Amino acid sequence: MSIYRHKQGARLAEAVVTNGLIFLAGQVPENTGADAKAQTENVLGQIDALLAELDSDKSKIVDVTIFLASLADYDAMNAAWDAWVPAGSVPARATVEAKLANPAWKVEIKLVAAR
Repeated sequence: MSIYRHKQGARLAEAVVTNGLIFLAGQVPENTGADAKAQTENVLGQIDALLAELDSDKSKIVDVTIFLASLADYDAMNAAWDAWVPAGSVPARATVEAKLANPAWKVEIKLVAAR
């Protein structure tokens, strides 16, 4: 079994690929001053880029966990998610409220995709 660590740093890799699956680290917004919808769109764009680098795409996502700093942002996050997720290829998903590492982050998304 081979294991490939993509964009590996001292603490974490942005993704790990093994057995035909891609495990993305939690992706967080770069636009920390934006609202939850815009932050979610930013994170989804990062996910698109990472998956493309690993010869995959959003239609191959199988499992997603979305962490929201506040469930009050659930509808705003879903507005961005619903516009992005491909119809007919929606993954299993959980959304939870969590205290995120940076108070400016409204959303963090972690996922598993097929290659």
